[in-house]
Amino acid sequence: MIKGFTIIFVLLFIGDAISNLLNIPIPGNVIGMVLMTIVLKYKIIKLKDVKPVSDVLVKNLAFFFIPPGVGVIVYFNLIKSEFVPIVAAWVFSTLLVFAFVGKIQDRLSKRA
Repeated sequence: MIKGFTIIFVLLFIGDAISNLLNIPIPGNVIGMVLMTIVLKYKIIKLKDVKPVSDVLVKNLAFFFIPPGVGVIVYFNLIKSEFVPIVAAWVFSTLLVFAFVGKIQDRLSKRA
């Protein structure tokens, strides 16, 4: 477990460092996940090294949503006053993602 946590946190740290050093608007944790995908795909790190830790994290995922949920309550008045733009952005972005994923799936299915 210690080895798995170390790998995950090192990749998170590297992702944060890349995000801060290059001053790009992509969060470090996203960059870290991309790095994790790359090192797993090219078998630099074996899946068996991180799978037990990832299983524990996924099993307890709901626990990690408690702090953001409490944070939303703190900004309830702001959310209430900006409800229409928030919902509009939510609906628009959801439809955009659906369309984008649909186009990708269509192109990938034509290749096969």
